Amino acid sequence: MARALVPEPIARQPWGVILPLVALNTFGSAVLYSAAGGSFSPWATIHMIHFAVFLAMAVIIARMPKDLFKFAAYPVYVGIVVLLVLVELLGKVGGGSQRWLNLGFMTLQPSELMKPGIVLVLARFYDALPPAMTQSWRGLIPAGALVGVPALLVMLQPDLGTGLAICFGAGIVIFLAGLPMWWFIAAGSAAVVAAPIAFFTLLHDYQRNRVLVFLDPESDPLGTGYHITQSKIAIGSGGLFGKGFGNGSQSHLDYLPEAHTDFVFATMAEEWGLMGGLFVLAMFAIVLRWGLHVARNAPDRFSSLMAAGMTATIFFYMMINLMMVMGLAPVVGIPLPFMSHGGSAIMTNMICIGTLMAIDRWNARSRSPLS
Repeated sequence: MARALVPEPIARQPWGVILPLVALNTFGSAVLYSAAGGSFSPWATIHMIHFAVFLAMAVIIARMPKDLFKFAAYPVYVGIVVLLVLVELLGKVGGGSQRWLNLGFMTLQPSELMKPGIVLVLARFYDALPPAMTQSWRGLIPAGALVGVPALLVMLQPDLGTGLAICFGAGIVIFLAGLPMWWFIAAGSAAVVAAPIAFFTLLHDYQRNRVLVFLDPESDPLGTGYHITQSKIAIGSGGLFGKGFGNGSQSHLDYLPEAHTDFVFATMAEEWGLMGGLFVLAMFAIVLRWGLHVARNAPDRFSSLMAAGMTATIFFYMMINLMMVMGLAPVVGIPLPFMSHGGSAIMTNMICIGTLMAIDRWNARSRSPLS
């Protein structure tokens, strides 16, 4: 009866994932409000606006037909690569990196768009590739080129974290496409051998320092290790239930750098404690479980690969950020989805959500007896 009273366009939305996302965003806005000293400006209000705008975008994406996704895959990929080249030529420099394009009405980070973009183009590539060719060089070399070009452009910015995120989402799609396992074992072995060489020859000084500080944070507690030291202090001091909303000293006294972006989880944990952290993890678990469910029930190879890749992209954001703020990974500048302040990151994650919502709709149609 209650369902009959709700308009059909509203009732058909996947509220099982929208409500956890709303909860994460609302909680994140509260944390940003507190981090600003009890003010909606400058972060909380714009954070809520970003979410509302990009949620509407996700709902629009969810209505797009499968053929449009397939048709747009390569043009979208080429367009994002062009934007990455423009970043190298005209990009805005901030924090020692050249990652942004000033579009007038907004500042865009094109590398963020490549995270769902690489998943889309690889899903299209393997969907068109005959299964018999997947385990040959034709299944690896072209895909490696599709990944390598944007990854190299992003590394040049330099942005190691985003480069790794692009490679992670791509790797999941390539693995699920059915390439031989020994290729991955060989690639992993090569990476282990190449890592020390890359550490001394390819990484910038600040990136090497981040790795060294990750291994021994107390070696430079007032320099390179300052971020992670203060983050662990904030998380540990929160205890079980936290110090209380608005009572976080690390963020309010400016001990914790980037308290509204990369280290927003530490800001939250200090005031809300372990219980707040478990709530955040529970909301992410619901979202990721839904994404995996969509991937498992996808009606075809293209949809399944794309759904798995989009879910993996959101998971990588969450996993690396939480490991980073707890000292389990080097600081690489990846925000926490739906909670950290920043328009480009929430846009990327909502593109992933919108794509998953579209695939979920395709799933429902394929199961419908009238389809």
